[in-house]
Amino acid sequence: MTTAIAPLTVTAEPGSHAVVTEREVAAPRDIVFRCFTDPTLLAQWLGPRKYEMRVETFDMRHGGAWRYVHTDPASGTDFVFRGVFHGDPSPDRWVQTFEFEGAPGYVSMDTLELVDLGSRTLVRTTSVHQSVESRDAVVASGMTEGMADGYSRLDELVATLQA
Repeated sequence: MTTAIAPLTVTAEPGSHAVVTEREVAAPRDIVFRCFTDPTLLAQWLGPRKYEMRVETFDMRHGGAWRYVHTDPASGTDFVFRGVFHGDPSPDRWVQTFEFEGAPGYVSMDTLELVDLGSRTLVRTTSVHQSVESRDAVVASGMTEGMADGYSRLDELVATLQA
């Protein structure tokens, strides 16, 4: 297992509707971009290790939709997430909505940036929620642990892609 360059940081300023996450990945931006945009690669790392993930829809263009399903193999429970891409996605950044189908109507607008650091990439996500309470509920839901586990899996994947 590879070690993270730096831990995941999560910033949720008091009174703000936004949560910002940052995490460096030990791979050039083109490889990290592939891992975020190739559905086969995305399914190998996104989300907690304890769940199986499948990408049901992934149409990365303005107005295109995405839908992911995480399944708990122990219980068979599905956790479904969906959204729509806005604007013209690029390796620099893309914008998408994010909704957990288990909490319909609570939608965030997420901007994902891949900052090119040469042999490393800084992944920054800014998620703007409809209210501070909604944002706080997401942060309290285990989001940080799930994201940290996913990034650990991404570290492992990019190491194999660079070998």
